Amino acid sequence: MRAATVAFSHRRAFLVAVGTGWALYGGLGIIGNTRYGTARGLADITRHVPGGLDTLGWMWVVCGAVAALAGLVVNCPRIQSAGYVALGVPAGLWSGAFAAAAASTYPQAVGSACGWGAFTIGVVLVSGMDDPPPPHLRKAGR
Repeated sequence: MRAATVAFSHRRAFLVAVGTGWALYGGLGIIGNTRYGTARGLADITRHVPGGLDTLGWMWVVCGAVAALAGLVVNCPRIQSAGYVALGVPAGLWSGAFAAAAASTYPQAVGSACGWGAFTIGVVLVSGMDDPPPPHLRKAGR
């Protein structure tokens, strides 16, 4: 009986690493230790969300777990796509909320809006990339 080998995937590794980071950010950085700037920058959203920042923190935890688990699934692009959506949604929400706060009541939120917006774009770009072919299938000189 031959052991099955699974090729390393940069896309799947990205999902696992960032998904784990998202879950930890939600649990430790939002639910466990909300910072003033985060609370103030998200005030326009939290007044409409039952449970406020705790609910949003759990959104990060769930989305991160979905992304990390999707990264563990081999040869299933649809599940990996769901993982990338799970990474993009909370970062995009944060970007939009901080941009709205920066444009209205909390101008200091502009830095967070730019950072989260850039990260959201990065997730979209990585989601469309292919893993490089294995070494034995690459053309010489590449």
